[in-house]
Amino acid sequence: MNRIIRFLIALTLFFALGLPVYARDAKRITILYDAFGAPSALEKDWGFAALVEYGGKRILFDTGNNARIFEHNVKSLGIDLTRLDAVVISHRHGDHTSGLPYILRVNPGVKIYAPQDVALLTGPVPPGFLKADPSLPSQLRYFGGKPPRQVKAGSPWGPGNFAAVKKSEEIFPGIQVITTQSRKPGTLEMNEVSLVIRTPKGLAVVVGCSHPGVERILKNAAKIDSRFYTVVGGFHLVLTPRSEVERVASVLHDDLQLERVAPGHCTSELGFAVFRDRFKDRFDQAGLGAVITLP
Repeated sequence: MNRIIRFLIALTLFFALGLPVYARDAKRITILYDAFGAPSALEKDWGFAALVEYGGKRILFDTGNNARIFEHNVKSLGIDLTRLDAVVISHRHGDHTSGLPYILRVNPGVKIYAPQDVALLTGPVPPGFLKADPSLPSQLRYFGGKPPRQVKAGSPWGPGNFAAVKKSEEIFPGIQVITTQSRKPGTLEMNEVSLVIRTPKGLAVVVGCSHPGVERILKNAAKIDSRFYTVVGGFHLVLTPRSEVERVASVLHDDLQLERVAPGHCTSELGFAVFRDRFKDRFDQAGLGAVITLP
């Protein structure tokens, strides 16, 4: 009887506080980590993480900037990370990866999809990398001239079930990861992974920081389906002139014809204002604790 009462109390709290209740048919994106949002017991910090639930799958997208804060927010939202089907890491920056130690502690076997440039850190050194030059004295030879058969690079994140995202790949029915390479100074040649979900109203795309440009990521996703429902996450428009922010908003609104947008993280307050003005009632307020419903 006590067990039933405790369950009913917990369920009442979930509904009263607006916390997500697990359901196999859930179609939503819950923001677990960000620096803005409605007042709550959650702790704001710079970074991004979101739980994507669709098609009976639960996918963690990015892990925030601080493992302690990430753990606090996850527990406050009543989310069980042992029940994840996969983790997707958008790119290597710390404000998207620092919660990984917590993930690996509570769910060490979960499959983690990471960009090719990051995943290579955990792989073997390619053949010929330690090409020998016998003319050198032994103290100038790698391993004294007797290298092991295979040299495996370590990982800055510890052990994990990492999979390199080298190209568009369907990881679950109707759910794909895509990779887009940045051409912008500061992140030149960095690969960024995005999550693409097929919905009856078009693609829902989850982005981390959009270092390659959110419009480039979406044009890459358009190879899967030219119809877009929404894009959720960081558009990386901090320190961006208004004219450029307005250009990006026009591309998403007029050219790509997104039905909705839910910008967050590094979009900037100017970006929020421009996109809210452009999309009006089709602008979904994201931020920490927000739940974005999908069709």
